[in-house]
Amino acid sequence: MSSPDCSFADVLLCVVSQASEVSRSRGGSLVSRAGNGLISAVRSHKQPDSVPLAYNDKIVAFLRQPNILELLQERQPSLARDHTLREKIHYIRTEGPQGVDKLSCDADLVMLLSLFDEEIMSYIPSHSFHPGLSFSPRCSPGSSPQSSPGLQRARAPAPYRRDFEAKLRNFYRKLEAKGYGQGPGKIKLIIRREHLLEGTFNQVMAYSRKELQRNKLFIAFVGEEGLDYSGPSREFFFLLSQELFNPYYGLFEYSANDTYTVQISPMSAFVENHLEWFRFSGRILGLALIHQYLLDAFFTRPFYKALLRLVTDLSDLEYLDEEFHQSLQWMKDNDITDILDLTFTVNEEVFGQVIERELKSGGSNIQVTEKNKKEYIERMARWRVERGVMQQTEALVRGFYEVVDSRLVSVFDARELELVIAGTAEIDLNDWRSHTEYRGGYHDGHVVIRCFWDAVERFNNEQRLRLLQFVTGTSSVPYEGFAALRGSNGLRRFCIEKWGKITSLPRAHTCFNRLDLPPYPFEPCCCMRTPHRCGGDQQPLVWSEEVRLLFFFFLL
Repeated sequence: MSSPDCSFADVLLCVVSQASEVSRSRGGSLVSRAGNGLISAVRSHKQPDSVPLAYNDKIVAFLRQPNILELLQERQPSLARDHTLREKIHYIRTEGPQGVDKLSCDADLVMLLSLFDEEIMSYIPSHSFHPGLSFSPRCSPGSSPQSSPGLQRARAPAPYRRDFEAKLRNFYRKLEAKGYGQGPGKIKLIIRREHLLEGTFNQVMAYSRKELQRNKLFIAFVGEEGLDYSGPSREFFFLLSQELFNPYYGLFEYSANDTYTVQISPMSAFVENHLEWFRFSGRILGLALIHQYLLDAFFTRPFYKALLRLVTDLSDLEYLDEEFHQSLQWMKDNDITDILDLTFTVNEEVFGQVIERELKSGGSNIQVTEKNKKEYIERMARWRVERGVMQQTEALVRGFYEVVDSRLVSVFDARELELVIAGTAEIDLNDWRSHTEYRGGYHDGHVVIRCFWDAVERFNNEQRLRLLQFVTGTSSVPYEGFAALRGSNGLRRFCIEKWGKITSLPRAHTCFNRLDLPPYPFEPCCCMRTPHRCGGDQQPLVWSEEVRLLFFFFLL
């Protein structure tokens, strides 16, 4: 018999690796970061603690500002003209927190609150605010919360939105109500795996805006007959996102912080027809969003802000280039008099050639001082985000909004949009197991199932993602966790079914999130490292010699 080190986990991982290879080639950044001569430093500052206020009370106080409609007009003109929404604002101003409770699931209100979430969360009245005490909606401007002399804005870190799930439900509800992806027309993409990018580009770009928004989506892989009950579609978006957003093709590059988050590459300008490719990328993001498919791609925070047409600031650079962010943050926090010798210029290195660019007209002759450093930092931050990618970004955003209405997407902030598009890459094994169902005689205590989960427990996160992709067609988990996995007709749990003979290979049904696992024979093994995982005082189990040989020949 072969070594007991070849455990269930090892064999299972080999099968998954053979069936679904998700690792991608990593390309280097084509453009090096700017050498600007700044001193890199990190300064930690505690955020001021906010006064503990009930969230509903903050909403009421914020909406009772006399200029609330002016603020709304400035932030989102289309909503400011909505007579129904005006009535709901007036209702809350009159009824107070009870009015918020009654409208807590209202889609229009959720959208409104998401636009001002930061401002609402940072409201700090100087006086005690009793939950049962409400301001008069007819109070004078001089006594309004906004104009109270003790009232100030604080930079309180926004928590994860407790209303995000409500936003998500209402977002999909509105998509359905407006007919997104409902048909009766169809978008049927015929995909050749060997020409995935070019074939998809030619087909998707041939459809009109209305067709992309309204028609149902069907995917068919050439030579692979079968109906699309969402399995092929999920695999399509998974494979396409791996190709399209891979830095190898030149449209995107890895961020300076890591080799998994990507951003638009300045060198994409040298790619033929690059603006249409970015418009196509935006359409793919939009299609994945309205049809509720996750993408196997993780973008930088400024990328999502650009999708939402939000202004970036210094804090966003932390997700783009941590070292660059630290340099500018140090400048902001310290007196630079007689320390830094800088002008309003920046050096770019392209293909080994250093080019000096001015951040403003005549910038090479303007010295950076303590007095004007704020402008310098703002221009440097904007340059780092936008350098060489403004046209590409505009093309991608245009393609995105050709598929989905910007007013619907504006309900999310950048962090939330990231979760909606890409899900999460970290797998919670307890959540996975607790939302798995069994068929054919298997159950959570069955010896095969115990050792299956024992194997998965010893996988690292990347290996777990490979297994998940093999069974479901995607390696991302919805924000809500495994309870929100989708199948051919809506929500469908991960499933393991007893199937086949001991000589059979495992198989997957991606449309139904189902793994068919044969009842392989197991043998006791006293050499296993984690005996407690296979069931109390029972001896740990491994695959038999015959099963190992079967998989060995399968992998050749």
